[in-house]
Amino acid sequence: MCIAGSVTDCSIAEIFQFIEKTKKTGLLTIRSFPDSKATPSNVHYIWVCNGKIVAAANRLDEQGLSSLISRCKWVSDRVLTKLLQWCCPTNQPLGVWLKNNRVLESQNLEQLFQIQLLQQVYPLFQLKEAQFQFDSKAFLPAREMTGLNIPATEATLMGLRVLQNQGILTEGLPDPQKALISIISNQPLCRLDALEWQVWEFTNGTVSLSAIAQQLRLPVKTIQQTALRLISVGLVQEVPLLVNPLSKPAFHFVPLYPL
Repeated sequence: MCIAGSVTDCSIAEIFQFIEKTKKTGLLTIRSFPDSKATPSNVHYIWVCNGKIVAAANRLDEQGLSSLISRCKWVSDRVLTKLLQWCCPTNQPLGVWLKNNRVLESQNLEQLFQIQLLQQVYPLFQLKEAQFQFDSKAFLPAREMTGLNIPATEATLMGLRVLQNQGILTEGLPDPQKALISIISNQPLCRLDALEWQVWEFTNGTVSLSAIAQQLRLPVKTIQQTALRLISVGLVQEVPLLVNPLSKPAFHFVPLYPL
């Protein structure tokens, strides 16, 4: 099955939600439009397995991960080339095989996977115009895989946090005079940070984002950005401020006749 479209019609966050909820396996290709004809388009290849991101690169020659390892200088180019040519199996993630053979350590694999995400996944959330294609029949390249993975919606959270830290997350923020309401029946399964949990506690539709900011003594923009992350991963939705159903209006007894 192949699905294609534009991020103007279906956002990256919505695509990632779809991939995780339906536990898709395959290759997601994102091709961003250049600002000018002189600028080449950027292509991001994201491999997923059962709704989790397992690898990412900007090339399809299965040399992305080995190139990262080479740049990190953990293994000499000569040794790495020989390992890839003569020893490395094709049915096991390259990172796992290198770790099992004591070429790399666990922390090396974690760093490599984070580089993949930082370079190829997190920047996707700032794209305004791009084409996407998902191919469920695509081959999963073991040589691009560290053996680590991250649920697609958690990648959305991480990507939006990175954009916020870089000062990029400024558009599409929810209205500070509106509230949030949960659209799931249980507690979130994805890993929230401390502030996201604090905002989650207010998702009953009765407290505006500006009021949440006041209670938490934080800038309104920070709360808006946090709310946007929760909205983007399908945990809450923005709604007009509701009257708290638990609160009772104050009635004042006015006698009809003088006592």
